[in-house]
Amino acid sequence: MTDEPLGRRLQKVLAEAGVASRRACEQLIAAGRVEVDGDIVTRLGARVDPATAVIRVDGARLAPASAHVYLVLNKPRGVVSTMADPGGRPSLGDLVSSRPERVFHVGRLDTDSEGLIILTNDGDFAHRMAHPSFGIEKTYVALVSGLPAAGLGDRLRQGVMLDDGPVKVDRYRVISSHADQAIVEVVLHEGRKHIVRRLLDSVGHPVQRLTRTAIGPVGIGGLKTGAMRELSSEEMGTLLDLLAL
Repeated sequence: MTDEPLGRRLQKVLAEAGVASRRACEQLIAAGRVEVDGDIVTRLGARVDPATAVIRVDGARLAPASAHVYLVLNKPRGVVSTMADPGGRPSLGDLVSSRPERVFHVGRLDTDSEGLIILTNDGDFAHRMAHPSFGIEKTYVALVSGLPAAGLGDRLRQGVMLDDGPVKVDRYRVISSHADQAIVEVVLHEGRKHIVRRLLDSVGHPVQRLTRTAIGPVGIGGLKTGAMRELSSEEMGTLLDLLAL
C-alpha cells in the first residue's frame, strides 16, 4: 500500500474490478472487509498499486489488472491439443484464430477426449498450472464399460500401479449406471499422458468417452462445445492463491 500520488485510490480499484459501485466499495473499506497485502484497510484515502498489491474482499483474492489473457475453451472431440497440426487436423489454434493475442495451451487433452482446456500468454502462470507440485485438481467424467464394484473407489484412492508408476485419485464417484455401462467422475492432480484412460482401463473399465469438466476452481459450466470465455475475476483470484502468484 502507498500514499504516493502514483498509487490509485483503493475504492476506485475495487469498483473498476467489478466488486461493486464506488460508493459501495467505500462502505466495504469502512467496514473493514478489505485487506491489502495482509493488512485490513479502513482509510478511504489509501492508495495502492493494483499491479502488485494483493487485495482481498471478505477474504477472496481480487485478480489484478493484467496485460495477459486467460481463456477457457471447451475442446471438441477430434481436435488436436496443439496450436497447429502439420497433418491438417483441426487444432486448438483453429478455435482461437479470432483472438488477436498469441496464446498457447496449458496441458493437453487427448484428441478423442473433450472438455475444458486453458489457454494463455502468461508463461509463469502456465508453468505453475502444469507443475504437479502445486497440486491443481482436474475433474473428469467418463463413460466406461462394465459396472464398477462397490470397493473400486477405495482401491483408486489407495493407488494403482501403472507401467510408469503408481497413481491414485483424490475423489471418485459413480454418477449413474445402466446395463453394462457406467458414468463415473474422477478427480486427480496427475498430468501424465492418457492417465485417466490408462487408470480406468487397468481396473477393468475401458473408457468409451472422456470429458474434463474442471481444472481447480474453473468449471466448464454451460460453455458450449467449441466455445471459449475469459477466466472470471473470482476464478483468477483463487488460482493466484493456489499458484502462490
